[in-house]
Amino acid sequence: MAENQGLAPGESITYSSGATTGPPTLRLLHYNDVYHLDPSSQEPVGGLPRFKTLCSHYQSSPNYAGLPECLTLFSGDAFNPSLESSVTKGKHMVPALNTLKTSAACLGNHDLDFGVEQFEYLAGLCGFPWLCANVLDPTLGDAPVPLGKCRRTVMLTASNGVKVGVIGLVEREWLDTINTLPPNLTFLEPEAVAKEFAPQLRAEGAEMVIALTHQRQPNDEKLARELDPGTVDIILSGHDHYYAHSIVNGTHILRSGTDFKQLSYIECRRNINDDNSSSSSSSKWDFHITRRDILASIPQDADAVAMVDKLTSTLRPKLSKPIGYTAAPLDARFTTVRLKESNLGNFVCDILRFHYDAECCIMASGTIRGDQIYPPGVLLLKDILDCFPFEDPCVVIGVTGKAVVEALENAVSKYPALEGRFPQVSGIRFVFDPAKPPGRRCSDVEVDGRPVELEREYSLVTRDYMVRGKDGFTSLVLEEHGGYARSIVGDESGMLISMILRQYFMSLKILGRWKNWGAEMGRFWGGVHEGLHEVHPVRDPVAPGEGVRHSDSRAVEVEGEVPGLVGKAERQGAYRLKHAGEDEAHLQHSDSEDESSHRADLPAVGARQEQHTQRERELVIMRKVMRKWWRLAGIAGHPNMCDEVGEEFGVHWTKAICPRVEGRIRMVGAVVR
Repeated sequence: MAENQGLAPGESITYSSGATTGPPTLRLLHYNDVYHLDPSSQEPVGGLPRFKTLCSHYQSSPNYAGLPECLTLFSGDAFNPSLESSVTKGKHMVPALNTLKTSAACLGNHDLDFGVEQFEYLAGLCGFPWLCANVLDPTLGDAPVPLGKCRRTVMLTASNGVKVGVIGLVEREWLDTINTLPPNLTFLEPEAVAKEFAPQLRAEGAEMVIALTHQRQPNDEKLARELDPGTVDIILSGHDHYYAHSIVNGTHILRSGTDFKQLSYIECRRNINDDNSSSSSSSKWDFHITRRDILASIPQDADAVAMVDKLTSTLRPKLSKPIGYTAAPLDARFTTVRLKESNLGNFVCDILRFHYDAECCIMASGTIRGDQIYPPGVLLLKDILDCFPFEDPCVVIGVTGKAVVEALENAVSKYPALEGRFPQVSGIRFVFDPAKPPGRRCSDVEVDGRPVELEREYSLVTRDYMVRGKDGFTSLVLEEHGGYARSIVGDESGMLISMILRQYFMSLKILGRWKNWGAEMGRFWGGVHEGLHEVHPVRDPVAPGEGVRHSDSRAVEVEGEVPGLVGKAERQGAYRLKHAGEDEAHLQHSDSEDESSHRADLPAVGARQEQHTQRERELVIMRKVMRKWWRLAGIAGHPNMCDEVGEEFGVHWTKAICPRVEGRIRMVGAVVR
């Protein structure tokens, strides 16, 4: 390791062979796993504008005049997860990747979160090839065609004529965590594919061969060990969210951090003496690897700032798009979710459990941030993101029944305080007595319909926040962090709750489903429906033109008395949409990739934003009026106020959800204060 003297802030030498005299033959930039365009609040702050400044420095600064132009390589994961991707389905990242002058990318697991067809659409907008050599889709033809119609290899030619062969390789493990893949994929071991293609690329004139991978460090090390030294010259990897460099069996392995917060700059010089004892590598290349942390002191690229501002400004009108419809009021009040079972908590936990095909789910109620009742009617995308704003993903762990009971004990240990640790559950039933001491309050615990077996391992869905031991959930901590839970779906493979919910609501739509909703997405969500809708039934859409009642955020009027509602405590007030047919065309295209914001026949962005801001204000006022109506009608505190409601609730463009309370959490005894 060379000393880091005379370097810029945030710059350090990761590795140097010592052969730094003379101009480099090749120059590379490498990055991986990027999700957020905006900077964070802590160093390194990252953010696309500063990252672009640094890339442009190496790509076009006069300091590097006369040197070969940089080849910029990306090791995958850009299209999800982030709150922005919950709105754009990953499209907002395409101009970001293009503006960095990316030369080639390896397929990442999160790039497939919206289905293979959506990935193919996004990849087609990119100005560079996506690679995946070792996962083949036999449904795409007799010739070997990679998953997502990626390329298996690419030959890049540097500005000085030097050819670089790149092979895209991924691990089996993350393929097993993706639910929306085509059936019968063929997985080939990375080392076998590398052994096949590296000689071919060299025969075609490649002087350097790079394995561009998206797999964990142990799998990269296994790849290096099983290849003869010099088969590939360097492995540039992703999937792990940290910066690391090593040399295994003579092959360099480099991963370059995450989220636009780190960048690797690599100068490559031909090793004129292959037997140079000073080199730890058997490669024919000497590498000088510089790590750059993206600090706040780095100026922001003006064009990238404008790009980010444009991308984020167009999100506001999209947040006001109808995403679904509820025929029952959804109870997200803190006074409900942090003290007892909630129909919204049941509904979300059930979706998570069926999405991951797990035996049970525990979600800390602090996950639910809406603190209101969402009345029967239209749900906006903004409602989903406001209620579930956190960006830590869902994970699946293997834990003993004893650990499940300990997690439940922790969850009710602070009752009746309005603590975010109080549980919402799926696949679990239990009784708790707040009069008993904390740690001994739970009894009659059932998992998957049977009494819990303390020594048996159960598959449990939860948030990454909880497996890090937050809110006292120490029994769910992973083995690698000092606990006893086994990771099944890790944080880097899990999806955000908001995204899972969006996909569920899209699966119910009759109108407005996005263009690239592929067959594999339909098959998967059809399977989820089978179990979910036994507990939380859905209502078919009403016929167009019938009297439709729902809480649209535009021109609505509150009906003070509605036949069949007043006098029945479990029924709710309703809204009558005055212009029921006006949004049909908008709904039909509400999730297309050719977003309405780009159509010339619609108002300017600023005017639409002002319109949607007004609609949001009206929605807030409408919900306040609804809560006042409930209170005056004497039903606001009724225990069944959030049960499903009458048949008159529905719209013609989607099925209506009817979440229920089942008695999963029962309290006995008196509260000791």
